[in-house]
Amino acid sequence: MWDRPPGVSAPRDNMNAKLSNKMLKIALDATPLTVASGGVRRYTEELSRALAENFPGDEFWLLSDQRFDPSAPALTNLKTGHGPRNMLERRWWLWGLQAEISRLGIHVFHGTDFSVPYLPVRPSVMTLHDLSPWMDPGWHIEGDRVRNRTPMLLRLGLATMIITPSETVRRQAMERFHLQDDRVIAIPLAAASLFRPAPAPREGPPYFLYVGTLEPRKNLHLLIEVWREVRKQYPVDLILAGRRRADFPEIESEPGLRLLGLTAEDELPKLYSGAVASVYPSYYEGFGLPVLEALQCGAAVIASRDAAISEAAGDAAFLVDVADKRAWVEALRAAIEQPDRIQAMQKKAVARAAQFSWSKTARLTREVYGQAVARSRKKS
Repeated sequence: MWDRPPGVSAPRDNMNAKLSNKMLKIALDATPLTVASGGVRRYTEELSRALAENFPGDEFWLLSDQRFDPSAPALTNLKTGHGPRNMLERRWWLWGLQAEISRLGIHVFHGTDFSVPYLPVRPSVMTLHDLSPWMDPGWHIEGDRVRNRTPMLLRLGLATMIITPSETVRRQAMERFHLQDDRVIAIPLAAASLFRPAPAPREGPPYFLYVGTLEPRKNLHLLIEVWREVRKQYPVDLILAGRRRADFPEIESEPGLRLLGLTAEDELPKLYSGAVASVYPSYYEGFGLPVLEALQCGAAVIASRDAAISEAAGDAAFLVDVADKRAWVEALRAAIEQPDRIQAMQKKAVARAAQFSWSKTARLTREVYGQAVARSRKKS
């Protein structure tokens, strides 16, 4: 599964085959590394590391106009570039990035977060994580820049190739932005290697767990209401682990509700492994990375029946209609009342997660870089 997802075709001529073997200098947008957590940060971090490890003959440069922490082991072919060097280069996406790309002799630029350079000097790849900025403005109060800029970049063809994390988003993107199907490639994400079954905390009551950013799209108010209903019958806590985004209202504390805030990554496997179930009631996802992290830790997962989550989780998670409060209550109760059923799902969980890896993601992404170069050469 996923060795060659829909939209990725085998090299069709000698030129493409040569490109796949030729050393490339690739720049990735490192701006997502300026935030403390989140799926796009994880994507940028894990992908850049996996690319460097799997393609030691290539050079990979992390570029941004802001300070960032690479937080990756020392890899000789994973390097950090400079930010703006003068006032003109402070207009990063127009001038500064282009200048740095030229100085470094970059062959391909990868925009890891909805953007590519405004001038098509080099072939570029854009990752379009999902269509949430265009689905509900309330999900991204500060998303006007992406909402306005990304469609223009796609319409003008400034992104040579587009990567999506799921076939669901691939189809949505082609329909909304009228993209050629051979320009849009679905490449799944993966859980980091640190996510694996771990000894559960010995103290404290049983708990349901949500891991992720606290933001409007995640439907957390429903989760809290559902948990309150279940707690009337069972002494079970609810843990919310993740940073609160500025546009999400503060949650009032109450007995049994534990707000951990931003949580160290090495603490998450224990939390996942010890939960009665990991719960992810999001309205909409491009992939649902916390779901896969939970599965890789051997956790039972209860998630919304979102198309992309369904694509990633397969039959290894309990999927519930996002707005059906009664069904959510029943699902959480079942997790407590039916331990045999939960154990069966836990066995499926690890097997499902094993089908994904950052190494696979890196290999498929490197293939797209070669396609971007080939497509650019055909145009010139």
